Formats: sequence, C-alpha cells, structure tokens
Amino acid sequence: MTSITRRTLLAATGGLAAAAIAGRDAVAQTRWQVATPYPDGNFHTRNMRAFVEEVQTASGGRLQIQVHSNASLLRMPEIKRGAQTGQVQIGEILLSAYGNEDPFFEVDSVPQLVTSTDQARKLAELQRSYVEARFQRQGLSLLYWVPWPPSGLYTNTPVESVDTLRGLKMRTFNALTNRFATLSGATPTLVQQAEVPQAFATGVVNAMVTSAATGVDVQAWDFCRFFTPIGFTRTKNAIFVQARAFQGLPADLQAAVRAAAATAEARGWAASDTETVNQQNILAQRGMTVGTPTPALMQGLARIGATQADEWVAKAGDEGKRLIDAYRAAIA
Repeated sequence: MTSITRRTLLAATGGLAAAAIAGRDAVAQTRWQVATPYPDGNFHTRNMRAFVEEVQTASGGRLQIQVHSNASLLRMPEIKRGAQTGQVQIGEILLSAYGNEDPFFEVDSVPQLVTSTDQARKLAELQRSYVEARFQRQGLSLLYWVPWPPSGLYTNTPVESVDTLRGLKMRTFNALTNRFATLSGATPTLVQQAEVPQAFATGVVNAMVTSAATGVDVQAWDFCRFFTPIGFTRTKNAIFVQARAFQGLPADLQAAVRAAAATAEARGWAASDTETVNQQNILAQRGMTVGTPTPALMQGLARIGATQADEWVAKAGDEGKRLIDAYRAAIA
C-alpha cells in the first residue's frame, strides 16, 4: 500500500492551488481585439476608447480589450466578417457600407431622408430592431451606434446646383452615395476613408460627399477649396460584438459591457452634434470656404433624394415600406 508522505501531500495540494490560480488567471486574461477603420483623432475612435476603458474598469481587469484603429488590423470591408469568424471580438463599421448585404443596413444613407438630429434619432429607433435581427442571424450583437455629422460636398468650385456636379469624379463610400453620384451626373468611385488623400492626389477623384469630421481626418484642405454643408445624411457607425464571445462572458461582465455601450451611445450622439460645428470651423480655419447651399441646389438634391427613397423601398420590400411609412408618420 502506497504511503502518503508530507512531501507528496504538499505537492498534491500545491498542484491544486496552482490549478486554481491558473483558472483565475485564465479569467483575468480574457482578451478581446477591436477593429475600427477610423484614426485616433476621430470622435468615433475617442468614443470607442472611452467605452473600452469603462468596460475594463468595470471588469476589474478580468477583460482586457485592445483597440486597433485606422484600419491597422482590418480594412472596413473586412471588419464585419472578421468579427463573425473570431479574428476580432468587436468591430466598428459604417453600417451603410454594407448595404449590398441588406438594404436595412443603408436606409440612413438615403439622401435628404434625415436632415436633423431629431429625425436621425427617430429613424434609428425604428431601424434598430431590423438591424439587430439581421445581426443576430449572422452571429453578431449590436452594442451601440452613433451618427456622423451631416455630410457636405467637397469641391474645387462653388456648387450652385446639382448640375455643377456633372462630369466630376466623385469619391463615394457606399452603394447609395454611388447611386447619388450617378443621378447627379458625376462619375462614382468607391474609396475607403484612409485612401482618400491618395485618390485625390492621383486624380482618381476630384470631389466627394462626406462629413466635416471626415474632411478634417483626411485634411481635405490639401486638395479641396469648398465645403458646402447640405444635410444629406446622418449615416451611423455600428459597433458590434461576436455573439459567441459575448455569451462566453460571466453575466456580470455581460451587464457591464451593455451598460458601457449605452453610455457610449449617448455620449457619441452628443459628440456628433458638437463635431458638426467644431469640424466645419476647422475646415474654415484651414482655408476652405464653407458655403451656404443655394435653393436651386437643395431643390435638386430633394428630387434625387425622393428618387432614391423610392428605389430603396422597392429593394427593401414590404418591411422597408413599413419602416419608411412609420418614419414619415413619426416626423410629420
């Protein structure tokens, strides 16, 4: 019969203690990766980093999250798939850039459908359940979303009407801005944000429609003289988590992530309105002319927007019609 010595007993209990410590360390060392295509100075990225800090603090160090900004890990077209396959656990995308997957991802990119923050909130509220259901089917869960400031036209000549855009080579960033360029007589070219300066420098594009925040990010004053704020859209960034990774967290950490996400959403919406003014001021300080849209331009944009809204409903079907009808009733 084998005798149990003091040494073997200590070794056994020591092994159990080491295993327990290792188990605790495994929890403490849960690490997530975040992919975002936007630079560190962008208000979306600042908001993301604040969200991450809040989660890490609430977790007591059990969940560590590393942010990879400025498309340094994955480019925007790769981020959603990267989260689905586990390359990253959290991703941030311009949701409408994925409009070819599903029209409900791009409804906030219909030109002139949303022209104020109040309207943007109403559309987001109505759109949310459709997006959440689609994400759920794809193994993702929406954490929060935040709109960009209103978009404007970047050109090297004043834009008096839609006809001014005819013949320009316009940088676009999703299917609906692509269609807008075509309807306005411009030649559309899809260019990711990080590649905008090079596209202008090489003559691939010579105009774009995007927010003042993006204009500051890419230093648009180096290649454009005029910014004309037109409302246009309040497209949203969606921040999502891989559902399997999220469900693998203890219940208290899941609650902490959700709480930080709700705070980030509120903070981000407020920051978007602040950025609208601040970023336009920076464009002006850097020498760009921030113009006032003419009635002729706004009338032309309204006509294009009405056409694109009808096209979107035709593509989105009965669900899309219900969404647009509910939205129009809400803002009436």
